[in-house]
Amino acid sequence: MLPIARKGVEPLAAHIEPHRVSARHQSLHHFISKSEWSDAALIEQVRRWVLPHMSPAKGLYWIIDDTGFPKKGKHSVGVARQYCGQWGKQDNCQVAVSQSVATGEASLPVAYRLYLPQEWTDDPARRMQAGVPEEIRFATKPQLALAQLREARQSGAPNGVVLADAGCGNDTAFRYAVGGFGLQYAVGIQLALD
Repeated sequence: MLPIARKGVEPLAAHIEPHRVSARHQSLHHFISKSEWSDAALIEQVRRWVLPHMSPAKGLYWIIDDTGFPKKGKHSVGVARQYCGQWGKQDNCQVAVSQSVATGEASLPVAYRLYLPQEWTDDPARRMQAGVPEEIRFATKPQLALAQLREARQSGAPNGVVLADAGCGNDTAFRYAVGGFGLQYAVGIQLALD
């Protein structure tokens, strides 16, 4: 959240402690790479704190989206040539599936998961080198979104209308599963014109 362009460990260290960059860099790097903490647990706790303060009087919406992050190279986990929304075309990027809850006055991100293309999940050597846990298996973006919705429903999240683009809307199993959760949905669907 600092007002700097690059958010890597070294620029953060230089901004926070310009006279002790090396020491601050080492401590930040340790925190990011060695600390054991769960981003899912952190997001869940924030959801529990904030969601009760969001008034659903004018409607509550579960927004599902995927976001591409342009990347160079091939070593960052999940990076592949795939659709990148920032560029509006196929390019080298990482993609994450996210879920947010929104009302007329506020929105809150509540789930975030990196999408691993099949070329990653099917390559044991690449997975091991990048530290991808063995239990991670290939899942489509709609399957990741459904897992996020399932977790939200199991944790007692309130009813809302699910909103998604055609990336999920085209998937019949996704639409049936959302209905099976007892939720209404408004999703994009691409029609094939013959």
